[in-house]
Amino acid sequence: MAEGTIKKLTEKGFGFIDTGGSKDLFFHHSSLEGVQYEQLQEGQRVTFTEGSGPKGPAAENVRLA
Repeated sequence: MAEGTIKKLTEKGFGFIDTGGSKDLFFHHSSLEGVQYEQLQEGQRVTFTEGSGPKGPAAENVRLA
């Protein structure tokens, strides 16, 4: 599993993970495991697998690290 940091959360139930690369990775609240979206905070470390969403690459199986 890859690791990253939550960079931005929105009120619409999705956010972005800073992966340390040139692009941030999108995630949707439905991709979370073991945590509720409301419990997340910007700056938290997470683990995830990279998958594909309707608009390109997206994080799946997102968990707190």
